[in-house]
Amino acid sequence: MKIERKLKAYQTGFTMIELIAFAVILYVVGAMTIPRFFELANAEQGTEIKNIASALTSMASLNHANNISYDAGLSNIRPVEVVSCQNVTALLEVELDKGYRIEAGQGVTIEHNGINIEGGSSSCFIAFDSNKDGVFDLNDEPRESFIAYGVRN
Repeated sequence: MKIERKLKAYQTGFTMIELIAFAVILYVVGAMTIPRFFELANAEQGTEIKNIASALTSMASLNHANNISYDAGLSNIRPVEVVSCQNVTALLEVELDKGYRIEAGQGVTIEHNGINIEGGSSSCFIAFDSNKDGVFDLNDEPRESFIAYGVRN
């Protein structure tokens, strides 16, 4: 009976091997989850920019339809003038975050029936300034295109 009491008295903490095993398990779990966390952050940014591009296309389409009905005398709501890809952001209810850049794509000139003429259209691009250099370039990711329609008042 005295021997059992002695053994119980010495078994009050963790052994060094148990602590090392626990630390290794934590390291392995951390090594697997931290990169996934950053992948999720990038995926979230990609989803957000797709949603913004979709909203810009929808608002530009609605503004274009309103322009057609206004010109025909069917509406008294004056459309917002859009003569460049950057003008499309005026159709949003909120201002875009400064980290986003909007640039012209194809169809921006009069010769190509572009956005700067009434009823013309252009594919435009919105990108997140991921390298934070304040310049829109091909290194900025994520990047998404949207369609804009020219409206003149």
